[in-house]
Amino acid sequence: MFDLVIEGFSLVLNFQTMLLILGGTLLGLMFGLIPGLSATMAVAICLPITYGMGPVEGFALLIGLYIGGSSGGFIPSVLLNLPGTPSSVATTFDGYPMAQKGLAGRAFGISIITSFWAGLISIIVLVLVAEPLAKFALNFGPFEFFAVALLALTLISSLSEGSLLKALISALLGLTFAFVGSAPIDAYPRFTFGISELSAGFNMLPVLIGIFAISEMLKIIENKNQINTPNSQVNMKQVKIKGLGWSLKDFWKQKWNFIRSTLIGLGIGILPGIGGGTANLVAYGTAKKQSKYPEKFGTGIDDGVVASEASNNATIGGDMVPLISLGIPGDTVTAMLLGGLMLHGLQPGPLLIEQNGPVVYSIYAALFIANIFMVILLYLGMRGFVKMLSIEKYYLYPIIIALCVVGAFGVNNRLFDAFALLAFGIIGYLMVKTKFPLVPLILGFILGPLLETNLRRGLQLSDGSFMPFLTEPISGLFLLATVLSIVFSIIKDRKSRMAKSAKIAG
Repeated sequence: MFDLVIEGFSLVLNFQTMLLILGGTLLGLMFGLIPGLSATMAVAICLPITYGMGPVEGFALLIGLYIGGSSGGFIPSVLLNLPGTPSSVATTFDGYPMAQKGLAGRAFGISIITSFWAGLISIIVLVLVAEPLAKFALNFGPFEFFAVALLALTLISSLSEGSLLKALISALLGLTFAFVGSAPIDAYPRFTFGISELSAGFNMLPVLIGIFAISEMLKIIENKNQINTPNSQVNMKQVKIKGLGWSLKDFWKQKWNFIRSTLIGLGIGILPGIGGGTANLVAYGTAKKQSKYPEKFGTGIDDGVVASEASNNATIGGDMVPLISLGIPGDTVTAMLLGGLMLHGLQPGPLLIEQNGPVVYSIYAALFIANIFMVILLYLGMRGFVKMLSIEKYYLYPIIIALCVVGAFGVNNRLFDAFALLAFGIIGYLMVKTKFPLVPLILGFILGPLLETNLRRGLQLSDGSFMPFLTEPISGLFLLATVLSIVFSIIKDRKSRMAKSAKIAG
């Protein structure tokens, strides 16, 4: 492992790659701090740019975007009571009251320091856990891979907010889009309707960018008040940070809160489909329950900001664990990174580390370096980042849409891909309006070929019998977990409906 760590850093420690990490982190911070934009959107828009790069350089840029986009959301949360990303919702609970008291600099210091250390710990856990988990998964055959992919789909569907039925329909819709084109193994054409462009199926980039970026833009543009209303003016005197903004003594007082929140972020990150949006709320709620003074939460205390920001950034390494070791993304951003792996000809899954060890460890190195760049950029450029909040959105969003269209077209120089991008953007927008979750669709689209290929291979090995899928120990265990996840979600969904009915009746 030590040799691979050295080799990974050697691939990254050159001027071009370091510049890409720095640029990606800077751009990611910009996307993170502007409400309505996100790390997911930043990665989606920049995926086409990496197409002409090598895998190390391409992922250096994407990792910078990931770290920066996940970290920048606390700025509007503190100053405007408006979370820049879903992972920063809980930061508003105490960060904004601190700013109202004139302690915005302190809130920034807490956010930066806890984000850095939680992110660093999560990266170390990723390096230590991913390879042993991948080695264990090398024992997997088609039966096991089918079961794992099915579990990932049901986990992400069942853990999505809202209706379980809608989440499962979303996953099935993603699978349907994945079936368009030539079938695996025998290359039989399906759902092409005589359109030659569909013979190879839908390109991954237009699907990813359309579903996430274009749909989000359409949703924001629909709200005319949000576009036309000038952004709030911020008192720049509150932005000043003295020293680090938070002393070592204060950090030591919060050590147990920090450790607990980091572990919550790691654990939730490793579970597919949950992500930082849930982790920061769970960590905040846990910190409040464990506190000796829960009544002070929401009034502007350190504890709330520590819990939210530590858990938020700890999910970064946690989300990467299933992606690197099993080829299963932990959240929307890592779903994009999964697409990036496939775009660069790398096969996600247990063989990824064995076949492309130096590239994987260069990703670890990029995570570590981007985490350091994040701290430096935030301290040096805080006032500049805050001024970005005054950019009028009706200038910003058309530029983003144009970049999305150009990026989709540029991959294969096909106008069909640009039309596919817009079509999937409209599909994503309609799904958001009707409260269908987007993540299960994307995972269905990405995992569909893996699911189908291993199902057909398994049936070939068993002469058409499905029994080995159930009787093989690992496969059977994963299928049992799949059933339990669905049953658990049905019970949870029913309890939620009963509680709403009781509330309405009361």
